[in-house]
Amino acid sequence: MVERERNKALLLELLRAAGAGNAQCADCGTPDPEWASYKLGIFICLNCSGIHRNLPEISRVKSIHLDFWENDLVEFMKTHGNLCAKAKYEAKVPLFYYIPRSKDCLVLKEQWIRAKYEREEFVATSVCHETGSSASAGSREGFLWKRGRDSRQFLKRRFVLSAREGVLKYYTKESKGPKAVISIKDLNAMFQTEKIRNPHGLQITYSKEGQTRNLFVYHESGKLIPKITRNYFKEGYMEKTGPKHKEAFKKRWFSLDSQERNLLYFKDPLDAFELGRVFIGSKEQGYEVQAGLPRGVRGKRWNAGLTIVTPHRKFVFVCENEREQKEWTAALNEVISQPVTA
Repeated sequence: MVERERNKALLLELLRAAGAGNAQCADCGTPDPEWASYKLGIFICLNCSGIHRNLPEISRVKSIHLDFWENDLVEFMKTHGNLCAKAKYEAKVPLFYYIPRSKDCLVLKEQWIRAKYEREEFVATSVCHETGSSASAGSREGFLWKRGRDSRQFLKRRFVLSAREGVLKYYTKESKGPKAVISIKDLNAMFQTEKIRNPHGLQITYSKEGQTRNLFVYHESGKLIPKITRNYFKEGYMEKTGPKHKEAFKKRWFSLDSQERNLLYFKDPLDAFELGRVFIGSKEQGYEVQAGLPRGVRGKRWNAGLTIVTPHRKFVFVCENEREQKEWTAALNEVISQPVTA
């Protein structure tokens, strides 16, 4: 009993130790982790510990508060820690790779954890055993199931990501050359498991001739191309009317890109191209969000309205309920509160 309490106290000291990086989950940054991997020497949160349990050859986990810790395991944790693991397993994470945070979905966290510890893609001394299999090797190649723009059926296509060339390419069966060559700097990708209805679904977004182009893909085993940058800040259905506010309200799918400061809208969540966009400037530029609808304006089916005020016009929308209205208002205000950078 004495040994149990002493070792628990030592582990809690390690958690609070300054400069060790142990106060946050080693994999997603959740504060105050309550679990640890005694094979890797890292402190992790409850959600990430569940993923580590599925990797018994690489990681073994214990609860800091509930499990008994032997002296040798505590000593191992003393000589390791989150920053030590980060220096080894994240030495060569590409600049374009999105590192998941606590709010992200488990699928995204699992891909990150498996890439780090199972496949060792970012270890400085790692050797690529499969051509193009490591993100740190500068390229990755494989087959993904891509949704056709017109047919809306998922077909198998070859994708090549080249960090050296700075592009993502994909090929169809009919074409000898690439069907599309997409610059990495213009590309964004995010996991979309619910929208695509596949646990390994991915939405790839890029700009084509001034329009936003969406590619919807999935991989059978979840080993997706590691070009993952950011998620949309908020997505969902709203109804919108035209510039005179007398046009009929039409139901549209909206995606708020906080980085590019664009509110994109589509007829369908899986549309290849946007129908339009609303730029979201800053408060200093005269942008604001107002709850409710202008006088005399009513929604077609929904009545929880909000209005985006810009220097040039007012954009009017209605949400399905007050909860959605509050979430959209909060998300838009978050973007508006940030200054516009060049």
